Amino acid sequence: MRLFVLVFFLIYGSIHLYALFKARAALAFGHSATLCLIFFMLAMIPAPVIVHYAERLGLKLFARIMAHIGFIWGAILFLFFSASVVIDLYRLSVFLAGLIAQRDFSALSFSAGHAFVVPLFLSLCISLYGYFEARDIRTERMLVKTSKLPAEISRLKIVQISDVHLGLMVREGRLNRILDKVNAEQPDILVSTGDLLDGQVCRLNGLEDLFRSIRPKYGKFAVTGNHEFYAGIENARCFIENAGFTLLRGEGITGIINVAGMDDPAGKIFGLTKDISEKELLAGLPRGKCTLLLKHRPFADKTATGLFDLQLSGHIHKGQIFPFTLVTALLYPITSGRLDLPNGSLMYVSRGSGTWGPPIRFLAPPEVTVIELVREA
Repeated sequence: MRLFVLVFFLIYGSIHLYALFKARAALAFGHSATLCLIFFMLAMIPAPVIVHYAERLGLKLFARIMAHIGFIWGAILFLFFSASVVIDLYRLSVFLAGLIAQRDFSALSFSAGHAFVVPLFLSLCISLYGYFEARDIRTERMLVKTSKLPAEISRLKIVQISDVHLGLMVREGRLNRILDKVNAEQPDILVSTGDLLDGQVCRLNGLEDLFRSIRPKYGKFAVTGNHEFYAGIENARCFIENAGFTLLRGEGITGIINVAGMDDPAGKIFGLTKDISEKELLAGLPRGKCTLLLKHRPFADKTATGLFDLQLSGHIHKGQIFPFTLVTALLYPITSGRLDLPNGSLMYVSRGSGTWGPPIRFLAPPEVTVIELVREA
């Protein structure tokens, strides 16, 4: 964990330094303006840590203000950096082409001023658009045919929420919009596939009541995500169970269908994960029933495929802000949507219902997922 934090701040600090040099080259401002920008950036680099400790100390208003400034700045900076790198690569290509051809192609390139202003304009426009995209919660639907439903049940509706990240940034307003989508579907089962919480759980008083108003016929089930462990697993467990969910931590329940849940691997860092494999867990469930596996991260255990019918996951938000989607595509077999697995198993990966960090999404709108299991002969 310490190594991850160190690497993160080295990269994040380097991006700030890059942006500072770009701004100075373009605007040629003096020492006073440079110092002001440096002080602002020095405050923004450790903003996530400042927010964490401010929230822990109960400085809620300061923490929320700092979170909005720091995280929105982080999104703008990331978009600026991404656009700037593309433009700088283009400028380098034009320069190299001129050297090779021994001609002056500078008219085809960007000036230092334009190489700063264009990415800045794009990052601000995309951030503004992304703020509204993050509020546009979509309803995604998937139909799954199965012969494993009881004879008296022809159709079973499961609604999935994931990565809500209740905390400083995601509060009652966002949660109400999510739950309005859930209520409109009248689910038979409601599941949360991790990261329901973010930050200090003790500051979320009252939000459990919003969940308790939803009473699906066959229950509500949840699994841990990495942020439940970061927030404190015992407090997270209390919140989730008070909200009416059955928290599955390496456990399975048999009812109208089998529902099994695995802890997020982050629990291993804290020594808090139940020592049971997916194969062992799933093999102990009745084979004649449809088996739903809840698992925060979208990896399929090759030894367990065929022992479950449908795995529901989340975690990656489809990158949340493009072009970070390109990074997540290198790390995971699928960034969102349905994936057919070996031995007749399926996996569905949610883009997430909330936001982590900045309240911004770009080309990755939030979702509430509706999965209908339909009985076939």
